Amino acid sequence: MGYHTQNINLDKDKKFPGHPVLSQILDVIPNALIQSTNRKHQSNRYYKRLPLRIHLVSLLYGVFSYCNGFREICEGMRACEGKLAHLGFDKAPARSTLSDANTHRKYLVFETIYYGLLKKYHSFMSDSRLKGLSIRNLKIIDSTTISLFSEILQGVGRNRLDGSRKKGGIKVHTLMDAFSGVTEFVRIPPAKEHNRKFLYHLKLKEGSWIVFDKAYNTYHHFAKWTTQKV
Repeated sequence: MGYHTQNINLDKDKKFPGHPVLSQILDVIPNALIQSTNRKHQSNRYYKRLPLRIHLVSLLYGVFSYCNGFREICEGMRACEGKLAHLGFDKAPARSTLSDANTHRKYLVFETIYYGLLKKYHSFMSDSRLKGLSIRNLKIIDSTTISLFSEILQGVGRNRLDGSRKKGGIKVHTLMDAFSGVTEFVRIPPAKEHNRKFLYHLKLKEGSWIVFDKAYNTYHHFAKWTTQKV
């Protein structure tokens, strides 16, 4: 399956010799978290053809197999049918079923699962990369622009000052903890939205340090942070 020989060891008391990576990851996602998320968002009530857990496993398979679309995910899993028992199901979902689930199931479901895992395992995450640094609670911000159908949606976005083609797509802003290297907050607005608006959505603790480039300049907000000892 392309990821069979590596090992993950989030819990030093556990060993995973020969255990497929995706199966290891699923082992650290508690079923209780998936079930509570399902109840909170009623995700299976409005889309029952593909249960939440199978939906999550399918998307994770796509990530770790470097799939570029639903076709590759479903065909890859179908090729492994009979070997999917360690993932908790025997049959790969149809492409149309997976596509419909992505359309009908809210993204907030997966956001809730992610933040639940972050809360559960945050104390286990390594901070050895910046060992000895006197600063604590150091955060890093950056963004990347993802063009969407640039050849089709050439008119989407704002006019560029240099006269080049408009920027159509989305922009992914990320707040990352510098010590653990783990993403703590993500926002995905249209590409034309100014970067500084991302700062207005952040909730930083007193004593936090935050690093970013000039694209996020907004002095009024910097003054507010200063009074909050950020």
